Amino acid sequence: MALALQTFSTVKDANAALKAAGTRYLGGGTLAVRAANEGDVSVSSLIRSTEPALSAITVSGGKVRIGASVTMAAIARHPALSSLARAARAVGGPAIRNMATVGGNLFAPAPYGDFTVALLALYATVSIDGGEMPIETFLAKRESNHAIVTSVGFSLSVEGGFRFLKVSRIKPKGVSVLSIAAVLEQAPDGTVSSARIALGCMADRPMRATAAEKALLGRILTSDGIAPALAVASDGTAPITDPIASAWYRNEVLPVHLGRLLLA
Repeated sequence: MALALQTFSTVKDANAALKAAGTRYLGGGTLAVRAANEGDVSVSSLIRSTEPALSAITVSGGKVRIGASVTMAAIARHPALSSLARAARAVGGPAIRNMATVGGNLFAPAPYGDFTVALLALYATVSIDGGEMPIETFLAKRESNHAIVTSVGFSLSVEGGFRFLKVSRIKPKGVSVLSIAAVLEQAPDGTVSSARIALGCMADRPMRATAAEKALLGRILTSDGIAPALAVASDGTAPITDPIASAWYRNEVLPVHLGRLLLA
């Protein structure tokens, strides 16, 4: 069955069209089109919007706003977002990055959604038509979201404060075994004053490693200093099992790779 495609000049009109049964929003198509090609008959019509703000990147005063239709390739080459380039390039190969959008990545199920892991560590907010919410709130109920995501926003971390690591069996574009993002702030004496750590593939959607965050506070980033955080890195996780790796394996290697990230 051929899918109908409707294009609207505003998000408001596209949102109104999404209320019809069998409709789904089309961003880059890496999720929606693949589902249709694999036989998902629940969708009969795709909706898209060409509103310019969806494709805009604005950086001002350390604040970043990225439209939901911005692709991973656009982020990777933006001069003001060099700290995020590694996370953007973690999404598939060049062809995928030319299509995959920020908004679509927010809905990507594990083991995908690596860029969302970075956004979670950055304490991003997610904007929909008519409102804004913390990314954790959005992720917790994303399946019930029926409004179009318009943008994400966050503050740029201090130089060297943001760290990202993707672990895969096939480099550079393999599916994730796990991904880790961290935003760390250190006091003048070198101790960690603030820590935010996000994990991918350690649940059915990106999650925070809150126990590890707490264990890092007041510690120095040395092998001995991070040991308490590594010991509790898996607390509260529910890693997925898929053809790439088992839940057991992901739990086993998480402390190893978190340690490498923290000591980098």
